[in-house]
Amino acid sequence: MVGALILAAAAGAVALLLLAVRLWVVLSPRAPVPRRSLSLLVVAGSGGHTTEILRLLENLSNAYSPRHYIVADTDEMSTHKINSFEQIRADRNPSATVLCNGPGTCVPICISALLLGILGIKKVIIVYVESICRVEHLSLSGKILFHLSDYFIVQWPTLKEKYPKSVYLGRIV
Repeated sequence: MVGALILAAAAGAVALLLLAVRLWVVLSPRAPVPRRSLSLLVVAGSGGHTTEILRLLENLSNAYSPRHYIVADTDEMSTHKINSFEQIRADRNPSATVLCNGPGTCVPICISALLLGILGIKKVIIVYVESICRVEHLSLSGKILFHLSDYFIVQWPTLKEKYPKSVYLGRIV
C-alpha cells in the first residue's frame, strides 16, 4: 500500500516536471521563421473590435492566408462585415497563427492555442494587438494575454513604457 502510494506520487511528480519543461519550451522566446505563407486565425469581437481587426487585416500581405475567423453565434454584424471583407464564409480549421485585439472571446481561444503547443500537437503563434482606445492601462484580455502571447503590440508609447515586453509600432489602426 505504501509502496503504491510512493510510486503514484513519483509518477505525478515526473508528469508535473515534464509539463513544466514543455510549458517552458513553448513560452520561451524564439526567432521568427521566414515563410511564404502563414495561415491566420482571427478572433472577431462585437462592436469596434471587428472594425479594428479588419483594419489590421487590410494592411497584411496576401502571405497571411488562408484566413479563418471565429465569431460569436449571436454576432451577426461581425459575420456580415467579415463576409463582405473576405467574400467567403468563416472557416474554423486549425491555424498556425491567432491574431486578436481584445474581445473577451479571444482569451479561451488563445489559451486553447497555447494548450496545443504545450501538448505538442501544433505550435500556434499568438499575436495580440491591444485596442487603440487603451492609452494608459491594458484591457482585462490584454492583462491575461500579455504573459501568454508571442507578440504583444500596443499603440501608445505610455503602454510600451509600462510593459517593456510589448512592441510599439505607433498607431496601426
